[in-house]
Amino acid sequence: MKRKLQVTSAAVLASMLILSACTSSPSTTPNDSATKPGEPVKLSFWTFNELHQKFFESMAESWNKAHPDQSIKLEATTFPYDDNHNKLLVALQSGTGAPDMADIEISKIGNFLKGDVQLTSLNDIVEPEKANLVMSRLENYAKEGKYYGIDYHVGAQVIYYNKEILDKAGVNADNIKTWDDYENAGKQVLEKTGKPMTTVETQDQWSFWPLVVQHGSDFLDKSGNVTLGDQANNDVLSYLQKLVKEKVAIVAPGGFHHAEEYYGFMNKGGAASVWMPMWYMGRFTDYMPDLKGKIIIKPMPVFKQGEMRSSGMGGTGTVITKQSKNQEIAKKFLSYAKLSKEGNIQIWSQLGFDPIRTDVWNDPALKADNKFTAYFGKNLWDVLISVKGEIAPTNIKEKTPAVSDYLKTKTIFQALNELKDPKQVLDDAVKNIK
Repeated sequence: MKRKLQVTSAAVLASMLILSACTSSPSTTPNDSATKPGEPVKLSFWTFNELHQKFFESMAESWNKAHPDQSIKLEATTFPYDDNHNKLLVALQSGTGAPDMADIEISKIGNFLKGDVQLTSLNDIVEPEKANLVMSRLENYAKEGKYYGIDYHVGAQVIYYNKEILDKAGVNADNIKTWDDYENAGKQVLEKTGKPMTTVETQDQWSFWPLVVQHGSDFLDKSGNVTLGDQANNDVLSYLQKLVKEKVAIVAPGGFHHAEEYYGFMNKGGAASVWMPMWYMGRFTDYMPDLKGKIIIKPMPVFKQGEMRSSGMGGTGTVITKQSKNQEIAKKFLSYAKLSKEGNIQIWSQLGFDPIRTDVWNDPALKADNKFTAYFGKNLWDVLISVKGEIAPTNIKEKTPAVSDYLKTKTIFQALNELKDPKQVLDDAVKNIK
């Protein structure tokens, strides 16, 4: 989920095509199948997240125990974020060298849904499970009625409060219902403790995007048109800038909530809260261990009553490429790993993600002791269940990569670091995003 720059240079693409041609041959391409009768079917998988690789490897072991007559040999590789997406795009465009399966992050999926899509439709494994799934998470990876990717999580947006700081300031998180309440509580925290209420990103979109979606808009409309210049986007960016000017918020050390500087700052109790999706829980457990037992999770405030108290943020879709010679077993395995009830329980147990199958949210397995319940307490799912019908969806379209890149490299920085007029920087973005 870290901030990455989109590579669009034709020269870079050309050089990668040449490199791909020089280093790949029909006998060594990832999807080459030389399986003999009785041998496991080889499936190659590319990702940019080592934890995703470990998850799929564990699910392959589980699959083989449950399906000894149809065993697989998963050959998984983790690449750096940009390398994963660029290498995959080149392989698909050149028609050779693609893996059977791959992860595509939500900000990049638009690049893979242009023109003649070189990904396999997953409708035959998705449609039987529709009643159990948060379908907005699959629609992010869809085009013209066909589903091409399956996400790991809902990405429900929540707010993480440092209860120790709030208690010192005499603030009760349960009384914060609106963003006006939040601002006022932040002023009290600042006055009583000298600490900012929160941090905001200027090199990523997770401080800005969820509030826009909750407020009834998005960066793109359902037709894919850029909507950054509308009133909702302006309201949110102006509000964030106001918090910074009041010192209720400060710019996140390192510029975003995945920077090492930020982890160190928050681990020492640097700010009283941060809003991020539920998948961010793993960042707390892994990088901010000193906050164990101090962080409580609550629904997001709203700008006005009636707005949704959460939104579905981030995501990574696992796809199957058309170059795969084993598409049918790849689909069966993908369904087992990410659509089945067992797979979704493992997504929580292993990764700490809020699974896309809502029928497991009340499963006792999700309340079993693990590092997340030890850190945050056992009532984690009470928050998610309370906003189950209030998770606003996002519009993920072909222009999503371009919009995301422009916001992360220019717009948000200009508004929150340089304190330029929010309306002007948003209007500039609309003019410049192609």
